[in-house]
Amino acid sequence: MIFWVESGVAPRFFFAQKEQMFAFCPRALYNHFNARTKGRTHMPNIIMKQPLTTEEKIAQMQQDARFDVSDDDTACVPDLSFIKEQIKGKPAPPKVPKMFMSNDCIFNCAYCGCRSSLDFQRYTNAPKELAKMCVDEAISNGHGVFLSSGITKNPDYTEELIIATIKSIRVDYGYKGYVHAKIMPGTSPELIWQAGLYANRIDVNIEVAKSEGYGQIAKNKNKKNILTPMGLIAQYIRAAAEERNHYKQAPRFATSQTTQLMPGSTNETDSEILKLASALYRKYSLARVYYSPFHYTHQAKGYPDLPSTITPVWRMKRLYQADRLMQLYGFTADELAPESESFLSSELDPKAAWALRHMHLYPIEVNTADYEMLLRIPGIGTTYAARIIKARKYCKITHDVLRALGVSLKRSIHFMTCNGKFLGQRSDGIDIYRNLLITPMGLGLNQIEDCV
Repeated sequence: MIFWVESGVAPRFFFAQKEQMFAFCPRALYNHFNARTKGRTHMPNIIMKQPLTTEEKIAQMQQDARFDVSDDDTACVPDLSFIKEQIKGKPAPPKVPKMFMSNDCIFNCAYCGCRSSLDFQRYTNAPKELAKMCVDEAISNGHGVFLSSGITKNPDYTEELIIATIKSIRVDYGYKGYVHAKIMPGTSPELIWQAGLYANRIDVNIEVAKSEGYGQIAKNKNKKNILTPMGLIAQYIRAAAEERNHYKQAPRFATSQTTQLMPGSTNETDSEILKLASALYRKYSLARVYYSPFHYTHQAKGYPDLPSTITPVWRMKRLYQADRLMQLYGFTADELAPESESFLSSELDPKAAWALRHMHLYPIEVNTADYEMLLRIPGIGTTYAARIIKARKYCKITHDVLRALGVSLKRSIHFMTCNGKFLGQRSDGIDIYRNLLITPMGLGLNQIEDCV
């Protein structure tokens, strides 16, 4: 805006009439100025306002909008539904029916319902007969079948029957779905190889956390006839995978192996169990370690000094949670069950218990924490951590954004900040946080994400 100022006269627009203003050409405009200024070569009384800076514009906008109704916080959350569609939690693994080759076992394990000292009706199926039953069950449930057996006559004889059954499932009935086969303790290497050619997964159950435990609850088993087959399976899986990388026509072999532990069988601590599981995963490339509670309520022949034992189900749940924390979240056995707390808590899931031992690390800022640190926040699991990392590319993470991503703030809100904002409870004591993290014992074994 340009206006003319004369001494003693109030300011007035230099161009009083707009039609004249638009009629001037540049030269005429110069002459007009020159005439009015009486030949002066400069015009000190002409004032031209400077354009506003960005900061001044924003300040002015805020001033102009001070009486307007603004959007609420939830309306400002971007549409992140595509992230929820792209990053989903894995469904719980399906249960497959367990079929038995035989219940006529020569071993006398104290905990087993097929032990040789029990007096009940025994059976041994013919391979083709059992193959038909397995295929029918596999098709019925849609997820496959698990073929196991008591040890009839000897381990190799039993394994030969299992191999004949799996071969019939594949060749005679043309079933191409999932088959999990048991390897008997002490099975010879060539039979382990043959079983792996037809099965998707094979396993040997280690059962006890201490090798001396075999003498206490399973006198026919020992460290050698369990760990030797496990080592061979791991070796065969690696060799077959490497060969198929070079030769696509190479024979297929089972792609994974598992094992089972029975907590409570040898008075072991959870720390000892988790350290053993971690070593087994590392040494034998296991896909899973399963945990089955040791129950011994009726005296078995040959075990006069074995005390009655019922391992609580909640202990299995905590061990499963700790196992997944080690395999998926980067925790170690020592972090989850240190020497000072060698048994897992019945009230707190292992991740929550770890958080209470490390309160100096909290709250964690979700906008800057890396994936591994996000996983340390109670209430945020692998799925939610991945969603947060992805969402940070599109917006600042606020509490409303977390809700939009499906994250429950019931537990996590007390251990994190969003863009510096903390909405959880503050306390100098641990008890209030402990009460906030206590989980009900009705939790299912597969509901891991909800508690960590």
